[in-house]
Amino acid sequence: MYYVIKQQHDAPLNHFVGFIVEKFIASKNNEHIIFEFTKDGKPERKWVKKVDIILLTEDKKFFIQTLNKFKITQNEQRELVTQAQEQLNLSLEHSTEVMNEEIDAFNELKLNDDIPCIIKDY
Repeated sequence: MYYVIKQQHDAPLNHFVGFIVEKFIASKNNEHIIFEFTKDGKPERKWVKKVDIILLTEDKKFFIQTLNKFKITQNEQRELVTQAQEQLNLSLEHSTEVMNEEIDAFNELKLNDDIPCIIKDY
């Protein structure tokens, strides 16, 4: 058995995927590796770009250690993203409140005759 960790480009919050394959075919002259595995009793093949392969090993223990490190790092980064998103939402709410207060204050001032406003008379 071979153990593979592959980069994910299509899912922004999931940067890698780990899987097990029975065999693979690689060539120096090709940019892809063909992984073969069995699904529902039938052999299937999947082409993966070599540059997307982070780890290809027969060492299960090393594979699990590496996968766990990646998961921990990914979870830590997700937490940072969540915290940043919450902070951004608070900042946007505060900004909206402040701008609404400023607009309300200006609208009160606009009613006075000494503020030049073209649409005031319409």
